[in-house]
Amino acid sequence: MTPAQSFPEPTNTEAIRVIGRFEAGRGIPDAMRSDVRMLGALLGQVLREAGGDDLFEDVERLRLATIQAYDEETPDAFDRAAAIAESFTVQRADEVARAFTCYFHLVNLAEEHQRVRVLRERAGQPGREDAADTVATAYARLKGEVGEDEARRRLQGLRFHPVFTAHPTEARRRAVSSSIRRLSELLTQHDAASAGGAEEHRARRRMLEEIDTLWRTAPLRAQKPSPTDEVRTVMGVFDETLFTTVPHVYRTIDDALRGEESGASAPVVPAFVRIGSWVGGDRDGNPFVTASVTREASQIASDHVLRGLERALERIGRTLTLDAEDTPPSSEVITLWEAYAAREPREAAELATRSPGEPHRRVILVLARRVAATRRGDELRYSGPDELLADLRAVQGSLAEAGARRHAFGGVQHLIWQVETYGFHLTELEVRQHSQVHAKALAEIESGEPVSAQTEEVLEVFRAIAEIQRDRGLRAAGRYVVSFTQAASDLAAVHRLARHALGDDAPVLDVVPLFETFADLQAAPGILAEAVEFPEFRARMAATGNRLEVMLGYSDSSKDVGPVAANLALYEAQEKISQWARDADIELTLFHGRGGALGRGGGPANSAILAQPPHSVDGRFKLTEQGEVIFARYGEPAIAMRHIDQVAAATLLASSPTVEERTSSAAARYADIARTMDVSSRERFFSLVKAEGFAPWFATVTPMEEIGLLALGSRPARRGLSVESLEDLRAIPWVFAWTQARINLAGWFGLGTALDAVGDEALLVEAYREWPLLRTMIDNVAMSLAKTDERIARQYLALGDRDDLAALVLDELALTRQWVIRLTGGEGLLVNKPVLQRAVQLRSPYVDALSLLQLRALRALRSAQDATGSGIDEEQRRLLLLSVSGVAAGLQNTG
Repeated sequence: MTPAQSFPEPTNTEAIRVIGRFEAGRGIPDAMRSDVRMLGALLGQVLREAGGDDLFEDVERLRLATIQAYDEETPDAFDRAAAIAESFTVQRADEVARAFTCYFHLVNLAEEHQRVRVLRERAGQPGREDAADTVATAYARLKGEVGEDEARRRLQGLRFHPVFTAHPTEARRRAVSSSIRRLSELLTQHDAASAGGAEEHRARRRMLEEIDTLWRTAPLRAQKPSPTDEVRTVMGVFDETLFTTVPHVYRTIDDALRGEESGASAPVVPAFVRIGSWVGGDRDGNPFVTASVTREASQIASDHVLRGLERALERIGRTLTLDAEDTPPSSEVITLWEAYAAREPREAAELATRSPGEPHRRVILVLARRVAATRRGDELRYSGPDELLADLRAVQGSLAEAGARRHAFGGVQHLIWQVETYGFHLTELEVRQHSQVHAKALAEIESGEPVSAQTEEVLEVFRAIAEIQRDRGLRAAGRYVVSFTQAASDLAAVHRLARHALGDDAPVLDVVPLFETFADLQAAPGILAEAVEFPEFRARMAATGNRLEVMLGYSDSSKDVGPVAANLALYEAQEKISQWARDADIELTLFHGRGGALGRGGGPANSAILAQPPHSVDGRFKLTEQGEVIFARYGEPAIAMRHIDQVAAATLLASSPTVEERTSSAAARYADIARTMDVSSRERFFSLVKAEGFAPWFATVTPMEEIGLLALGSRPARRGLSVESLEDLRAIPWVFAWTQARINLAGWFGLGTALDAVGDEALLVEAYREWPLLRTMIDNVAMSLAKTDERIARQYLALGDRDDLAALVLDELALTRQWVIRLTGGEGLLVNKPVLQRAVQLRSPYVDALSLLQLRALRALRSAQDATGSGIDEEQRRLLLLSVSGVAAGLQNTG
């Protein structure tokens, strides 16, 4: 008798009842429940067709058992689920893991589709529940506090600057993402079709075909992507979403602020979005990112934006069929046409024939041809985006003067916004390198001896930046981020190296310090005060209106002292840096190196912005976006618009007098709580991570080593060959591994002890209500805890044969959970966040199924290592990697 057969199997009727009750208990909206059931049924049909009834029934047995494990009426269900997972052959476990992973992709799709459905239903509805966090509402509130003139000035200075990075946290293959995107389009078509009609049948048939593709597509990459592959992957987000979506964000805000006047006169909303990129520029710890890769990354991005602008100009040009009699051109537009006709008489004659008496249409089509020439490098090319902007504004002015104001400030304004946002470069490419690499290169150069290949590559990067600036302008490249900045000399080293590379022809550089560790964050103000006295810094700041950018690292600071102390240290560092900048009359932009997972500073960006110290935002917010976060926030147009609107609203509102007063007064009022939490949380964190043998224990109780085998990204997962201490490990696998073990330790460990050290529950409840920093911290931890599972965590921890460390983790988990529930109110986690609670609870049983499959594979691999000291079972390793991909999809978190 197999372990699975030792438990009574439920009947089909009982299965339907249990699953139905589980779904009903999650409060899933009817439309979403219908989508989940339809997609699940289609997946079931694919499983039957591809693997037979036996595969389908095995998947259903495990699914039912894990769902029943959440039902108090069936206390033995978890043991039954574990036994079922153990009973499968490795091949069957492989198939079941793939089936659950496909299911997660479909549930994620249904949930995203529901979000879009709700956003579209709410669009334009006054008083809707999400209207409080829009730019329009924030502007109205700001105007009431500071007056209309000041509010308008602040709106004009608004800046939201996400920076896309290639950190390896997107576990899905691009082929899988593409398949899901096609399914999304089919689901939209299915919604629009008449019930029972031919279009509905067609959409369902094509969804079945696409789900079959999803099932048959290998879920794991065969090899790591190259940096250029990563560039092209990110370009997909621009092509499919951002290029057209961002101007719609501007228009939607302008509509809300000005009503019917929007589109008939000059907008009040500036092009406030700038997109940065480290993809192809971040070489810290990634030997595969070279100067030639950086050049290619810039070229690829430029090609994409120029093609996009060419298509947009042609589209507007084809519709601008305004007759010269009713809409006479201005002298500037006539001059533009005559200049083109003199240079290209044959092409001008062709355009004139196609557009007789339509001067504005002809000129817009001329601009499209000049953009195409810019892309090809032909003689007709533009010298830069400013020249194109001047031409577009000439057309806009001509249309407005002739009375065609809706055209001037409609389609032509969208073109202007696109050029202002993206230029000819699309992304502002940033270079990042470690300070030690610079120090080594300088030592070699100044020794007078022949330099190494690595040092020559360091110098070549500056030549690449200079070439990019020459070809595409200063915005295309020029920010140079110095990782692990620990002294002002680390920043001066960049300018010294640039001079060694190019002498007086060195590129224009904005050198950005990155403060990452606890000690570096504390030392930051002193380092900055010294750095701004360097001649190169003084000259650049004088040229930019005394602007300075400073980056703060969330990942390594959290790994350094624990999440609680890191959050408090980051707040204090921002407070001190902002005050220093204010005293020095410097326009400061703080660049937040936040990852997607909570252990790396993740969580809702808008609530985090409103919890920042006074004057640390001042209308400018810049942060890193990576991995699965890029596609989750920017992959779907409606969701991207909503996200940008929310973050921009928080950025505008963060510097309002009431928000700044609330934040500063709360920080002062609860300073003693902060000090107590800081000390106690660090002590608790160190008691774990500094315990003898912690690093190898961590590698044993999590799939940390195996995660490094996943072909997620081009960057290595560790700094050395082995992990003997936390310093050897990058922050992403540190977070990713704890997530996979269903412990999520990196996001919460030490908080329970910190709150317990304060002890006064009434005071803490008050602080949670009044102190934005604590509220954000607690809410983020609640989400992290909701994705933990103590039953499964115990099984991972048992792999390590260290009862002392396992007990430390489990005791802190229980204590943190108790305190978070007490402070947030209610009887469980996320009671005050019902939509988020539903999303987590809907997935949890299915994630459990994959975790049980991962555990059996991990046990087998660990047993083989113990028995032979080597020898890898490739089938078990593949199963483990499949489960890692599936759990990442289910939890929607990696690193």
